[in-house]
Amino acid sequence: MFPLGAVLFPGGSLPLRIFEVRYLDMIGKCHKVGAPFGVVSLTSGAEVQRPASNEANPFASESFHSVGTLATITEYSTPQPGLMVIQCTGTQRFRIERHERLSHGLWVADVTRISDDMHSAIPEDLQRVAVALDKVIVSLKARGVPEALLPFHPPHHLDDCAWVANRWCELLPLPPAQKQQLMALENPLVRLELVSDLLLKAGILTD
Repeated sequence: MFPLGAVLFPGGSLPLRIFEVRYLDMIGKCHKVGAPFGVVSLTSGAEVQRPASNEANPFASESFHSVGTLATITEYSTPQPGLMVIQCTGTQRFRIERHERLSHGLWVADVTRISDDMHSAIPEDLQRVAVALDKVIVSLKARGVPEALLPFHPPHHLDDCAWVANRWCELLPLPPAQKQQLMALENPLVRLELVSDLLLKAGILTD
């Protein structure tokens, strides 16, 4: 598993620069066999492993949420020894059943996969949330932002509650804990309704 200070949503994009020993071997093996790895959001501790302040444990404490997202590697390079640069896509969510920390600091876990969000058509009263997202996409393209640098990539499922809600969750400057709560919701319509409320509070949408 890869604990981060961010939240990965299904369908989301995640760039990573990897230099810690505990992750170099893990990511190398995942890339070689085409396997995903788990991304979880930290509740305490830092992304970069730190030594403990006492001798009882060699590493500083880390804790993370019990619901995370599988990440599939889509781009992989090793620009220099001891450094990997990868691009990942979020796929299926999972719930941690048991986890442990190995001797070199890597977290491993037994997980149960959470069913993918069912495709759910956006109701009429929430259509403006999708329209506003489409305007963001059009605006970024009009500015000449390269496709590779856009915050999310096609296909754009602007008719689907989960896809629209997830992309807004990535764009909005929300605290990680709030993004985690939204990601973990199992009803995509409820997620979209909450996003609509957030857009109204931010002034992006108006009554």
